[in-house]
Amino acid sequence: MECTDYHGHGPGNHLVASAPMLHAVLKGITTVDTVHVLSLHGMVPEVAAALMPICEVFGSILPTGIQSSTKGEEVLVYTIFSNAFILLLRLWKFYGCAHEHSLSGKGAPVGSELTLEYLLLLYNMRVASSVNMDFNRNMKDKEYFQANNMSGSGIGLPESSNPSKDHTLKSPLSAPQQVLIDSFPNLKVWYCQHQACIASTLSGFVRGNPVHQIADRLLNMMYWKMNKGVSTSSAAGTSANGSISSSSGSAGEDASRRPMLPAWEILGAVPFVVDAMLTACAHGRLSPRDLTTGLRDLVEFLPASVATIVSYFSAEVTRGIWKPASMNGTDWPSPAANLLSVEAEVKETLAATGIDVPSLVTGGNTAATLPLPLAALVSLTITFKMDKNSESLNGIAGLALETAAAGSPWPSTPIVAALWAQKVRRWHDFIIFASARTVFRQDKYAVSQLLRSCFAAALGSINTIMPRLTVHGGVGALLGRCYPSHSSPGGTSPVAPGLVYLRIYRGMYDIRFVTEEILTLVVETARDLAATGMNGEYSGQSIKNVQRLKSHQLSLANALARVKQASSLGASLLCITGGSGLVQMLYQETLPTWFLSGNGTKPKTAGSASALEGYAIAHFSFLCGVCSWGVNASSFSKRRAQVVGIHMDFMARAMEGKISLGCEHTTWRAYVLGFLAMIVSCVPNWISEVNIETLKRLATELRWWHEPELSIALLERGGLRAMSAAADLV
Repeated sequence: MECTDYHGHGPGNHLVASAPMLHAVLKGITTVDTVHVLSLHGMVPEVAAALMPICEVFGSILPTGIQSSTKGEEVLVYTIFSNAFILLLRLWKFYGCAHEHSLSGKGAPVGSELTLEYLLLLYNMRVASSVNMDFNRNMKDKEYFQANNMSGSGIGLPESSNPSKDHTLKSPLSAPQQVLIDSFPNLKVWYCQHQACIASTLSGFVRGNPVHQIADRLLNMMYWKMNKGVSTSSAAGTSANGSISSSSGSAGEDASRRPMLPAWEILGAVPFVVDAMLTACAHGRLSPRDLTTGLRDLVEFLPASVATIVSYFSAEVTRGIWKPASMNGTDWPSPAANLLSVEAEVKETLAATGIDVPSLVTGGNTAATLPLPLAALVSLTITFKMDKNSESLNGIAGLALETAAAGSPWPSTPIVAALWAQKVRRWHDFIIFASARTVFRQDKYAVSQLLRSCFAAALGSINTIMPRLTVHGGVGALLGRCYPSHSSPGGTSPVAPGLVYLRIYRGMYDIRFVTEEILTLVVETARDLAATGMNGEYSGQSIKNVQRLKSHQLSLANALARVKQASSLGASLLCITGGSGLVQMLYQETLPTWFLSGNGTKPKTAGSASALEGYAIAHFSFLCGVCSWGVNASSFSKRRAQVVGIHMDFMARAMEGKISLGCEHTTWRAYVLGFLAMIVSCVPNWISEVNIETLKRLATELRWWHEPELSIALLERGGLRAMSAAADLV
C-alpha cells in the first residue's frame, strides 16, 4: 500500500470516490493479528503513512454523503474513518499509558521512542532509499549497454528498451516530496491535543467557543438517551459489513439529536465530554451506570472516540486526584466471585517461574476498590461485544486497560483481571499471565528474581525456588512455554523465564538497576563454576559428603565455555533492556564502581576463581559494547569513542597505581588482559578511536605486567600515530 498524496478534501476527492473499496480493505486489515503481521514484515511505516490521508479526508467531511457498494450496502463515513484511525493508533502503539511518557532509566522519554513523526521519518527514508536504488540500477544498466555498443557487440534492441537511449532517467534529487505531519492539519491538531491531555489536566475551556458547543451537543445527546430510557442496543445499529460496531443514524428524534459533524470536530470535544461526566460522577450527580451507558453511546456513535476516552482515563489514573470507587456490585461491577482465585493463580504462576513476591497479599476482608478513572474504563470495556466487529475496540482499549491497571496500587490488576475473566472465560490463562506481568512493573525484587531464573534456566542450574524448570538448560528452557496452563495434572506449569522477561522489560519504570543485577549474576556464575565444578564440589553440600572424583571436575576449557554462555546471556538481556544507554552506564559507572568497591569479592578466593571472574566480566562488557555500538564505523562511532576512551583511561590510571582498587589483583588482571585482547583481535577499529596517550600508557603498563605481545599489538592497532611508541617498546 503506497502513501496517497492529499490535495484537499472536497466532494470529488478520489479517496471519497473510492470509499467502498477503502471500506473493504480496512475491514480486512483491522483484525487483531494484522499489526503483528505488518510489524514482522517491516511494513508499519508504509501502512501508517497510507492511513494518515484517509483519516484526514474522511474525518473532515460531513457524515451525510453515504456511498453505496455494488452489493447495495451502506458505507458510513464514520465507519471508514474509525477503522483507519484506530488501526493507525494501534500501529503507533498509542495504548501506552501516560506514565510511560515520563523519564525512564534510558534518560529519554519512553513515549518519544515511537511517534507519528518518527513513523513518517522512517517512511520518507525508505522512499528516498528506494528511489536511489532504482536510479543506481538504471545507471548501471545504461553503462552496460553503452559499453556493449562501443565494443561492437551491441544487439539490435529497440530504443524504448535500451537504457543507453533513455534520456528520462530521473536523478535522486527528484525524489517524491516528503510526507510530514504538517500535511495533515486536522490529524496534527488532534495529536497536539492528545499530548497536552497526557501532560496536564484540561484547561483553557471557555464557554461559548465552538468546542464547548459541540461538547454540549454530545452531552445533550447522551443525557437525552438516559432520561428517555432508550437502550443503547436499539439506539445504534451495527453495519453487517463494518469491522466496528457503529451508529447508522437511526430515524426519528434520536437521529435529529445527533450532531452530524466531521469526525475531527467530535474528537476534539470528547475529552471535555468525558471530563464533565467523570466529574459529575465523582460528585454524585451522575450514577456509575449512567456514566458507563453514556460512554458506550458515545463509542457507538463514533467508534474512533474510544481512542480519546482511553487517552483521557489513562492519563487521569496516573494523577492520583480521584477518589477510589468501591467495586461492590451495586454501583460498579464486583470482582468478588473470582478475585481470590485470580490472586492465587497469579502467585502460582510467578512461583512456578521462580518468582516469590511476599508483597502480593491475597485474601483479606478489605473491599475491592479502583481509582475512579480506572473503574470507569474497565466498566466501559466489559460492555464491548466479543465479536469480530469489535476486535479493533478491544485491541486498543484492552491493552490500555492493562497498562493503566499496572500503574495503579495492588490489587488493581487482579480486580481488573477478575472482571474480565468473568466476561471471557476462554481467555482465562492469558488474563492470568497478563496480570502476573504487571507485578514486575511495581517490584524491583521480582525483576531480580526473574533475571536469576533466566540464568538458571539457560545454564541448567538447579534452584530451590524453581524446582520445575528443566535442569538441562539451553535455549529451550529459557524460551520454552509461552502461557501457563492451570489445567495441567501437576498444577501450574512454569512459563519460560526468558519469554516473561521479553514481555515485561518495556514496561519497567526504572531500568538502571538492571545493569548491576546482570553483572552480579555473571560474576556469581563464574564463582560457582570455579568453586563447585572445577573443585568437584556441589552447591549446598559439604565437602565430606562429596566424592571428589575427577569425573566430577570441570576442565578450564569447559568452565570458560560456560562463562561465555553466561556473559552472552547477560549482554543480550542488558542490550534489549536499555540499549546503548545502559551499556554506556556499564562502562562509565557500574564497572568502575564494581572494581573500586570490590563489590561482592569473597575473601581468600582461589586464583583460578578470581581469574575466571575477571574474564567473565571482560567478556560480558565486550559483548555489550559490540552489540550496542557495532564493530565498524557507524552512527554510534562518536559515542563509542568517547565511552571506550574514558573506560580505557580508567584502566590506565588503575594500572599505574593512581587509583586504589578494592577487588583482588588477579580479578583485575584477568579483566584487563581479557578485555584488551578481545578488542585487539575482534574490534581493532575501537583502538584507532582512542586517544594516543591513553594507548601509550596502557602499552607501558602491559610491559610491566610481562605482556609484551599484547602491548605491541595494542599500539599496532592504533595506526600510524602510534608507530613511534611501538618502536620505542621494541
